[in-house]
Amino acid sequence: MTLLSVNVGRAKAVDYTEAASGLTAIDKRPVEGLVRIEAPGAPGVGKSGLAGDTVCDLRFHGGDDRAAYAFAREDLDRWESELGRPLANGSFGENLTTRDLDVNGALIGERWRIGEEVVLEVTGGRIPCRTFAGFLEEKGWVKRFTRSEAGPGALLRVIVPGEIRAGDPITIVHRPDHDITVALLHRAATTERTLLPRTLAAAEWMESGLLALARQYAEKYARA
Repeated sequence: MTLLSVNVGRAKAVDYTEAASGLTAIDKRPVEGLVRIEAPGAPGVGKSGLAGDTVCDLRFHGGDDRAAYAFAREDLDRWESELGRPLANGSFGENLTTRDLDVNGALIGERWRIGEEVVLEVTGGRIPCRTFAGFLEEKGWVKRFTRSEAGPGALLRVIVPGEIRAGDPITIVHRPDHDITVALLHRAATTERTLLPRTLAAAEWMESGLLALARQYAEKYARA
């Protein structure tokens, strides 16, 4: 299991973003050399966990629970075939492009060591938005990505900060005692809401937005 690339983006004015600023940094590009990664701060306040990377819409991106976003090269390859065009590392706005790691089968709360010191923890999966669709210029992209079996990629928090670089090995160092994967949580949050109460088995590790959604659903139907 390997980190193929570390990808960062700069803010750019576009006409398709949902951010009030009109800016997005979804266009992530691979960088060479060491990149510092650390906890950026509370959701809604903290930005990207990666040095040199920008987050423009703090409602949905950045903060400790979403310090970085990982996507598997294998899933990019799958989308290349479906879309009929090349997709470089970073094309889906991911900070970390991986090889031979089951990103979507990762458990919520699973921990990955990257290189010698950095440890990251899986907190959820990406919910696609208008900005993502506009960036890729694919009609019906939000629904297509949501329903795809390729999976959403993983949101990550930083447990042990440090420096990472392309080529670093990735090792799974902890898997919690439940069965809630990134893929299952994504389905629960999007197409199969009845699964949401089940995902609360991973409440301790879930990113705050998805956790609030699961709790609201569970409470609503518990009263019904």
